[in-house]
Amino acid sequence: RENMGRHTLDTLVEDIYTLMKNRNVPEGIDAEAEIDKFGEAMKALMRKEFLPNDNYQNRKGLRLSSIGKPERVQWFSFNKWVGERIQPHTFIKFMYGNIIEEMLLFLTRMSGHEVTDEQKVCEVKGVKGHMDCKIDGVTVDVKSTSTYGFKKFKDGTLAADDPFGYIPQAKAYAHSEGERKWAYLAMDKQNGHLCVLNYDLDDTEHPMYNYYNEDIEELVERVKKSVEGEELPSQCSKPIPDGKSGNLKLSTICSYCQYKKHCYPELKAYAYSTGPRFLSKVVNPPNVQEINLND
Repeated sequence: RENMGRHTLDTLVEDIYTLMKNRNVPEGIDAEAEIDKFGEAMKALMRKEFLPNDNYQNRKGLRLSSIGKPERVQWFSFNKWVGERIQPHTFIKFMYGNIIEEMLLFLTRMSGHEVTDEQKVCEVKGVKGHMDCKIDGVTVDVKSTSTYGFKKFKDGTLAADDPFGYIPQAKAYAHSEGERKWAYLAMDKQNGHLCVLNYDLDDTEHPMYNYYNEDIEELVERVKKSVEGEELPSQCSKPIPDGKSGNLKLSTICSYCQYKKHCYPELKAYAYSTGPRFLSKVVNPPNVQEINLND
């Protein structure tokens, strides 16, 4: 691939957009081979979904992919507490995200950029994980997001509002490679917009630096100690006012948590047009259908 070395992450989005606009594959790219590779990746993904490997299904313990999640969530998971059953539409959402990831890596290669180290095993202080890949030599985590979530990647503020622990996850992958910088390739799955977000531990002037500079080895050790302890870690976040109703609703991270009923046994849920809303305190019952959380 003769063109390798002329591309960097700085031009990735522009190069993919150009590819989609004119469909001209750069010189040195074997389009037929890349299409075959993408097809094989799709087959492997479907096998993983519908012909699951016991080793994959029964993985236990901490993973780097979740090391940035709240310690209380990880404690429940590590100690095998029973959480909510994952709903069919959520499984579809997860599968859709994996398909988008493979599509973005296909477009990355087709636009002339180098993709290496896909699903490479990483390890930090005994906790293992699998990185998505490196693009043009940089550790990259590929994310499909909502339009709302995409804004944080686009404007670079993810580190200041990272409820799902994306920062520690990618930083751990980079650290395992002896690197101090990492990046995200994000796609707004509703509109198809792309962006690349870079973070660098040596860039002390970055406005988000104080949000992403925590030592990853110290974090891993703290989480390991926490989940192995008998004491349940403190709550991840407190409920917040639901407008002026007097009701209290769960925060974003708690709303998505499969263990929320353990924290809020009297929790109620209501089917708003924007999605379910979970109320820990109901002063004025909403004028929308209540969801049976025991179903």
